Amino acid sequence: MAPRWSRGESDIEAMVSRGDLEGIKGSATDGGRLLDEARTRLRTGENAADDPSGAFTLVYDAARLACTALLAQQGLRPTRSGGHVGVQEAMRAQFGDGFRDFGWMRRRRNEVEYPSTPDVAVTDAELRDAIAATRKMIDHADKLLPNLGMF
Repeated sequence: MAPRWSRGESDIEAMVSRGDLEGIKGSATDGGRLLDEARTRLRTGENAADDPSGAFTLVYDAARLACTALLAQQGLRPTRSGGHVGVQEAMRAQFGDGFRDFGWMRRRRNEVEYPSTPDVAVTDAELRDAIAATRKMIDHADKLLPNLGMF
């Protein structure tokens, strides 16, 4: 079994104490399953390019699943209060720049899903950037997964 990941340990402990993350057990700690879901969601998004906003949402979800896979592998999951921001904070604390693009994608996805103006459509260029960023996050998560022990 891999040892507990030490980088960002105090940040993760604080997130658990605040209720932004919580512990999970058993089959829910199989990060590989979530990473497979991330790959499927990314392929679906890539094939929906005729609807850039819808495709972006799918691609963002793939990135979120890749991040959540790492947390699951550590026996953690975001809570309702921590949500997607909690995922972002946990990635930044533990893994640094490898998941930096998750932040802009999360903010952009919120603009698309909860528009405050009528002109929030995702451009083809934004979708291409999101696809490339998500591929990198999935690849990075794939390399990290076997090195993560339970938190």
